[in-house]
Amino acid sequence: MLSAIILAAGSSVRMGNENKLLLPFKNKSVVETVIENVIAAGIEDVIVVLGYQAAQVKKTLQHLPLRFINNPDYEKGMTTSIQHGISMAKGNGTMICLADMVKILPAEYEALKDLFENKYLLNPECICVPAFKGQKGNPVIFSCRYKELILQSTFMEGCKEIVQSKKESVFILEMSTDHVLSDIDYKEDYEKLFS
Repeated sequence: MLSAIILAAGSSVRMGNENKLLLPFKNKSVVETVIENVIAAGIEDVIVVLGYQAAQVKKTLQHLPLRFINNPDYEKGMTTSIQHGISMAKGNGTMICLADMVKILPAEYEALKDLFENKYLLNPECICVPAFKGQKGNPVIFSCRYKELILQSTFMEGCKEIVQSKKESVFILEMSTDHVLSDIDYKEDYEKLFS
């Protein structure tokens, strides 16, 4: 089984005063769209890490089959949210998802999930990374063998260092779209979704 962690704790500082996760996208919120696409890919254990405006984000997602965990340390960096999420993960692998990547389709999450399930049988330490034209993107799937390493990490900008140190166990899935590179950092990124 695969778990997914949705990193929904950040404060969207580069967006000004708006929480980008609660912005509308196709009759839903950004965060709702992302999570519904993850669930549609057949991932049953979905953990949402909350922080900034936790009550509002949770309320938006109340109707979905999710588990929630609050990260009081979210301002210290993304790794704290990954650590809170992975402490609850049940799967033999964990897909770490950014909550603002609305373009990623269920079929694209599913392709990454399928790659992990195949490679895990051959290499239980596998890490699966999507890429577009050679540029690595998100989400990344880590085998459960990395749980302790992630929990002990002091690098606060995610798990890049682990990926770089385990190159022999990294499997790249080349995608046909740039969806795995496309997140919402600035207002212009959000506005481009509608152009």
